[in-house]
Amino acid sequence: MGSDVQPLLEIRDLAITFQTANGPVEAVRNAHLTVMPGETVAIVGESGSGKSTTALAAIGLLPSNGGVSGGQIIFDGEDITNASEKRIVELRGNSIGMVPQDPMSNLNPVWKIGFQVKETLKANGLAGANSKERVAEVLTEAGLPDAATRAKQYPHEFSGGMRQRALIAIGLACRPRLLIADEPTSALDVTVQRQILDHLDSMTTELGTAVLLITHDLGLAAERAEKLVVMYKGQVVESGPALEILRNPQHPYTQRLVNSAPSLASRRLQSQKAKDALAAAAAELGSPVEPAPVVEAGHTPSTVHAAAKHAEPQASLAKGAQAGETILEIKNLTKVFKLRGALGKSTDFKAVDDVSFSVPRGTTMAIVGESGSGKSTVAQMALSLLAPTEGSIKFDGTDVTTLKGKPLFDFRRRVQPIFQDPYGSLDPMFNIYRTIEEPLKIHKIGDTKSREKKVRELLDQVSMPASTMHRYPNELSGGQRQRIAIARALALNPDVIICDEAVSALDVLVQAQVLNLLNQLQEDLGLTYLFITHDLAVVRQIADHVTVMQKGRVVEAASTDEVFSNPKQVYTQDLLNAIPGATLLV
Repeated sequence: MGSDVQPLLEIRDLAITFQTANGPVEAVRNAHLTVMPGETVAIVGESGSGKSTTALAAIGLLPSNGGVSGGQIIFDGEDITNASEKRIVELRGNSIGMVPQDPMSNLNPVWKIGFQVKETLKANGLAGANSKERVAEVLTEAGLPDAATRAKQYPHEFSGGMRQRALIAIGLACRPRLLIADEPTSALDVTVQRQILDHLDSMTTELGTAVLLITHDLGLAAERAEKLVVMYKGQVVESGPALEILRNPQHPYTQRLVNSAPSLASRRLQSQKAKDALAAAAAELGSPVEPAPVVEAGHTPSTVHAAAKHAEPQASLAKGAQAGETILEIKNLTKVFKLRGALGKSTDFKAVDDVSFSVPRGTTMAIVGESGSGKSTVAQMALSLLAPTEGSIKFDGTDVTTLKGKPLFDFRRRVQPIFQDPYGSLDPMFNIYRTIEEPLKIHKIGDTKSREKKVRELLDQVSMPASTMHRYPNELSGGQRQRIAIARALALNPDVIICDEAVSALDVLVQAQVLNLLNQLQEDLGLTYLFITHDLAVVRQIADHVTVMQKGRVVEAASTDEVFSNPKQVYTQDLLNAIPGATLLV
């Protein structure tokens, strides 16, 4: 790129201030970044670091109580820091596109997907006579199969990943010169993620579209971005070539980010009790070892292997439970949905097809697969939120598909969910205290004072300050909302927690904290996890066993080590190969 090429977007010493009841809060200060035409720049940092706020300022979408209080935003040579609303509207869509993070709160639930894409085209003067064909084209580009049919459906008829793809289609519909992508693939499985990111790359190459990518996935940043900007507490602490920064981070915060990022070289997380047992056994063998939470393949000292074999620490189990005892057994599970077709006719769709697996008490079973593979449908049936068409679900020896009344109420205390979409699963009218306290009140646990103490403890466990109790979900970031959902799931001290993409919205530092928290709770309380995710690097850290699903069926099931080191099925191999940055950060 020649030296005479001007930056497409340049942010200079940007300061952003929000007016609150307690006075002004400076959310961003002295921020600076440059995006050249056709370039991909990634902004990384933990929730609340100011990455999304910086990007929203560039497209004029700051909340009404926020504003630029210093610095400049220059787009294509034009200072748009204090541009009129009319000028900003002219730039949106045609010149600067946006893919927001949360699909359920950004898609209108009463409008069909195709209509929402068409409205975007119309708003930018691109809805011609062939608008239906153009709508189908952009949906296809975003990775939605059978786009013409999907365009006639509503958001609630899409999976989480499909809704995210619809948002991507809307963001790309008008071929903007700059696309601001705020966690554009956080809800997508790795194979579709690769498809979407390949499409973004082709736009960069063919159309000269630049991408400002906001992500907590360092592997994705390493693989897809030329430059990296690291933000911490509203400031840019490090910036430069992506691979150079990720392989040799200079700032202490960047070093923490890189060290916390999961990779395929990781091994199963250890609880503190297991680490202590491992260290004691290693010392007994005459080779003291300080166990690390992550040991890369090919670099594990032989003494660690010997000590682990010698120590063989086992997870604590609930009173009366036996190691290896099955707590959750799913047998021949099938779910058929009726889909509306042309002329009012309905067709059968088999979302789950003869699925069987069992989960030993005190262990973690991960279910992985593409969006639409049936993994979340299995989770909903295991929670007794969805009735199976065929098959059985046994919890602690009892078939939950037959439960009603008080037995079903008691079952739901012992099995708790953490859903994929924190904004959709938290009541916007409840403050955080009431959100976490609600299950305690419903199950008549404790009095007002003890419940408040419990809520404070739970917030502390998920790294949220006690002051959060008085806030509402819309005042929190996506990652913070997910931590609240996790705290609520822990409130009743359940036996089994079903995690549906429970850490997909979290930055790597908080993700590492939550995974370690879940692991420690499993050790202390004998918890069992059914962990549904598209992030196989996380699976390597948290799961004992893996079930791989494709198109509603189980295609592979084995121990985590076996699946990762020797995958039998081509589909499993494709999932592993599609992980962004799988080898770059090792």
